[in-house]
Amino acid sequence: MGDVIGNILPLALGVAISPVPIIAVILMLFSGKAKVNSLAFLLGWVAGLSAAFWIVYAVASAADVATSSGASKGTAVLRLVLGVLLLFMALRNWRKRPGPGEEPEMPKWMSAIDGFTPHKSLGLAALLSGVNPKNLVLTLAASMAIAQGGLATGEIVISFAIFLAIGAATVAVPVVVNLVMGARAEKTLNAWKAWLTENNATVMFVLLLVFGVVLIGKGISGLV
Repeated sequence: MGDVIGNILPLALGVAISPVPIIAVILMLFSGKAKVNSLAFLLGWVAGLSAAFWIVYAVASAADVATSSGASKGTAVLRLVLGVLLLFMALRNWRKRPGPGEEPEMPKWMSAIDGFTPHKSLGLAALLSGVNPKNLVLTLAASMAIAQGGLATGEIVISFAIFLAIGAATVAVPVVVNLVMGARAEKTLNAWKAWLTENNATVMFVLLLVFGVVLIGKGISGLV
């Protein structure tokens, strides 16, 4: 179990480092429905990650990746493909980074956050966590790592809980800070938002590059 957790920890951290969702939840905390929308967003984030994880885990278990050598080779190839995909995404983020003096470009839906309903907040978070390409790739890799571990049911649940807790931590922190500090949190949250907005492209480039190389390495190792 220790090896499996060691494999999924960096993947969970990669999911957690997602500047756009963190900015989104901070904006919600300054909206007219701050508490209910931010909690709905956090719930949607957890639900999206959970759904993506268990769907992939069920498929991997059905393919018997823990014991079948053919399935293990297929998993290695998939890791290789996912790694190349992450490198491609890293290149796109590098090319999209703002030039000196340029305003960072953020998703257009952010301007409408103030008018979001709880249902829309929940749905958006589920999409950002479960369908977002970067998170989906990392969740796929984590699910396969656990499926290949040959773990008992309790160990599988614990491994998933660790992945989920880390993967949702950065979205949960602004919500908790706001609940604990109230109005005093505004300055801190604004500073976080400004830094993440300014450095979004660079953070994503480094993150995607590192995890792309890691998955390619694991894929090659599995094949040879």
